[in-house]
Amino acid sequence: FLFPVRALSRVFRGQFMQALRQLATQADAPSDANLSASGRRALYRHDWVVYAKAPMGGPAQVLNYLSRYSHRTAIGNERIRSVSAQEVVFSVRADSHGGQRLAHLATGEFIRRLLLHVLPGGLQRIRHYGVLANGCKKTQLTQARAALQQPAPNPLASESAAAFMARVAQAQIHTCPKCRGPLQVIQVLAGLRRLAAPGADITAPHTQARAPP
Repeated sequence: FLFPVRALSRVFRGQFMQALRQLATQADAPSDANLSASGRRALYRHDWVVYAKAPMGGPAQVLNYLSRYSHRTAIGNERIRSVSAQEVVFSVRADSHGGQRLAHLATGEFIRRLLLHVLPGGLQRIRHYGVLANGCKKTQLTQARAALQQPAPNPLASESAAAFMARVAQAQIHTCPKCRGPLQVIQVLAGLRRLAAPGADITAPHTQARAPP
């Protein structure tokens, strides 16, 4: 199982009972014995059981499904073929053998579906944890290497994406897609710590702005 059933049962019970408490405080709450304080206490004394079973496709199927949402965005730029004020054309999977087809969506509908994948404030997608967590990676990873008596990291393994592309593909990634000239950083803007509320005035755009010279 992805989660221990006993732990999952207790968490589900806590979440469900919290929802019952909130419902009981509403003015239009239905008259139900389970909504009373004594009824909720009786429900909480029971051990709740969450039914869970092994996936039919095995654990690899579960990881394959969850990995699409934990480490990837809603849609990659390489899948978007064209964008206009009327519609967005993008590629989707056509079959289980890697085939693709083009899908057409109205621009407003595409934006609506894309925003469904935006996480609420205070939440973040799964990244690394432990010694590879971003908050302590530099310190703890060095300590872990020293404790395991590992050699120093290969400098080629920690090079930037621009240096890697220049060394391997002889390509410069900081080039203008129109004139093919070099891009230069003209301004660095402070990024938002979290997504702004709907309708709010966003005064701090993305972290970097690049433009051709």
